[in-house]
Amino acid sequence: MSTDSHDLRGRTPPGYIAVEGPIGVGKTTLARRLAEHFAYPLLSEDAHENPFLERFYRNRREAALATQLFFLFQRAQKLGDLRQEDIFAPNRVADFLIEKDPLFARVNLDSDEHQLYQRVYQQLQIDAPRPDLVIYLQASTEILEERIEKRGVAAEQAIDRTYLERLNEVYSEFFLYYDDAPLLIVNASEIDLANGDQDFRQLVDYLLDIRSGRHYFNPTFFG
Repeated sequence: MSTDSHDLRGRTPPGYIAVEGPIGVGKTTLARRLAEHFAYPLLSEDAHENPFLERFYRNRREAALATQLFFLFQRAQKLGDLRQEDIFAPNRVADFLIEKDPLFARVNLDSDEHQLYQRVYQQLQIDAPRPDLVIYLQASTEILEERIEKRGVAAEQAIDRTYLERLNEVYSEFFLYYDDAPLLIVNASEIDLANGDQDFRQLVDYLLDIRSGRHYFNPTFFG
């Protein structure tokens, strides 16, 4: 574990941490830093492996169902593998929650496709382990646009503002009622969790004390 004793002060990190949020908010970057910091394995959804994703960004209507089903099967497989490994290595950081998959289905699929997706989802009978902490990163649509443009992934440049706004809406709605695990909601608009060591250290220090309930981290309150 790379965390020094001053950071932990006798506290134990959550065993299984899941990081979520809309595209561009920095969830994979934060998940990677947390995994390195706590010396945990990283469970990543590996979006680049989806062969339909670039087509989806160019024409959402045409490639939505194939993109959605690929992600569903991929995430279900990763969580199934994790369930098998849990007895040996229960600590993990993941950059997704399987429960968020239906959010994208609601946004991207027409009614007939959505019905098919729901049938497939129910048949999979996904037995996902419960996180010890879920971190939800929030940011405005403007910030998401800026970060997507800055990171320069060619396929993502076709993502339009309307789509980002809709994603932000469904994420906000989902986490408004989420209570399946302890939840930390982070205002990620004003902080740099990719390169900002102070922001990252403050976040780690805050999350180490969370064991239950809903919590909010706004770095502007921490000086």
